[in-house]
Amino acid sequence: MTGRVKGVQLSQAIVKTAAGWLLGLMLAAAAAAVSVNLVSNSVASPQQPVREYIDALKAGKGGEALGLLRATVPDANAAMLDGTALQTAASKINDIKLGNAEKRASNQVMVPMDYTIDGNPEHTEFLLERTGTEWLFFGKWSFVPSQLPTVDATVVNGSQASLNGVPVNLPNGHNTFAVFYPGQYEASLNGELFEAPATKVNVTARDAAQPPLDLMTRSTKAMNDAVSAKVKEFLDQCAAEATKLQKLQPDCPFYHATGSRVVDGTIKWQITEYPKISIEPYGGKWVISPLNGKARLTAREIDLFTGLALDLDVVHDFSFTTRLDISDNTVTVTPLLSY
Repeated sequence: MTGRVKGVQLSQAIVKTAAGWLLGLMLAAAAAAVSVNLVSNSVASPQQPVREYIDALKAGKGGEALGLLRATVPDANAAMLDGTALQTAASKINDIKLGNAEKRASNQVMVPMDYTIDGNPEHTEFLLERTGTEWLFFGKWSFVPSQLPTVDATVVNGSQASLNGVPVNLPNGHNTFAVFYPGQYEASLNGELFEAPATKVNVTARDAAQPPLDLMTRSTKAMNDAVSAKVKEFLDQCAAEATKLQKLQPDCPFYHATGSRVVDGTIKWQITEYPKISIEPYGGKWVISPLNGKARLTAREIDLFTGLALDLDVVHDFSFTTRLDISDNTVTVTPLLSY
């Protein structure tokens, strides 16, 4: 009787042990399944290459980003593809949200990304394909090969500018730059004599046409002040010389015609209104718009018919043109007078 009881107890113990092992195996299998699922939805997901690509852009690592994107570089200037220029372009990307991968043709998926640039909502779609399997369970995802987009930049009457804080050459006022996406690209010109308001474009797709970065160059305040000072100096000298030589019709933009006799020693010229300076582009050069001003003449004149002596006080409008020459930040203004 005692042997029979011990046999039953042993059988129960074996069953309990087996059940424990089975439960452990089931839990391990479940944990493995959960782990595989977690890995598949994180580091082995189609979103992971996108995360790595964006991180490379923000770090300014153009070579790494190009390899991840599996993109070719078009026949364009590569100044925006690395370092500070690339970091600046990507630094504007914020509030990134990657969506679920959406099935596309064959073994391809599209990963949507919503984000903001300068607080404005933007959307980019990345096309990826399954290129293999890693560690038996996990899919390997890579970007579908493509070509980088480009952005054109132009500048009026110039050959240089700044793009994302980097000096760039614009031969004959134009150049084309290869760029990564998404990102913001900003052109500006902040020269001593000429400047242009900054203009920017958000590149959000690889195949969308991008508006050009057109820099509308204008003369700086320093340039206008320099030209104005030269014009003022010329007119003041001209008025002083006309007064010294007692001329009614000097070699100046202004003159006075009269039928009376002017008493010698009483002629005095004075500029009462100096021209306003406007510098404009024309024919690939910079020109000064026609200059308009006013000059005052005071003198003593004698009427030839009556013999009466009268005080002359008259203001004459005048206008003239100039030639503007610029060389190595040196400004030369040459008056062009016609008689």
